[in-house]
Amino acid sequence: MTAPRIDRRGRTAMLAVIGICFMTGLAWASVPLYRLFCQVTGLNGTTQRGLAAPGATDRQVRVDFDANVSPKLPWKFSPETPSDTVAIGARDMAFFSATNTSNRPITGTATFNVTPAQAGKYFTKIQCFCFTQQTLQPGEKVRMPVVFYVDPKMLADPDAADVETITLSYTFYPVDSGKTAS
Repeated sequence: MTAPRIDRRGRTAMLAVIGICFMTGLAWASVPLYRLFCQVTGLNGTTQRGLAAPGATDRQVRVDFDANVSPKLPWKFSPETPSDTVAIGARDMAFFSATNTSNRPITGTATFNVTPAQAGKYFTKIQCFCFTQQTLQPGEKVRMPVVFYVDPKMLADPDAADVETITLSYTFYPVDSGKTAS
């Protein structure tokens, strides 16, 4: 007794199902894979994550802090200081504050970017509030720290060695709960 042969249409249908499953899996994994790729390469100003600063050099860079809020999120959000001059390789901390200006609890999450893009792979965050959901009660104000350093390897990169100012920018968005914030 021989196993039944799959005819041409059956084989085509099976390949189509395999293709659909592969494409669905790829679409599902694309966001985490893209985020991982950006973190590894510093693409589009994505910062690195670190545990400790390597130690200060004699070179300094100015870090400007930028804060934005989606029009759909009734919050005030700003850096406590607009900029700071830091020694490359030294650990530094900046604070941002957010206030819920609505009359109900609202949850938001922040995304970030670093410019110029060539400095992104050298801007290393040790602690950050980004990608963490923040729920603020009506009228509540919170301080959120960012602990970071600029990696001294930037000084050896011909594309980034002459960077004098780095901008760390955050944008807060409402967490999609099926409702629009008002």
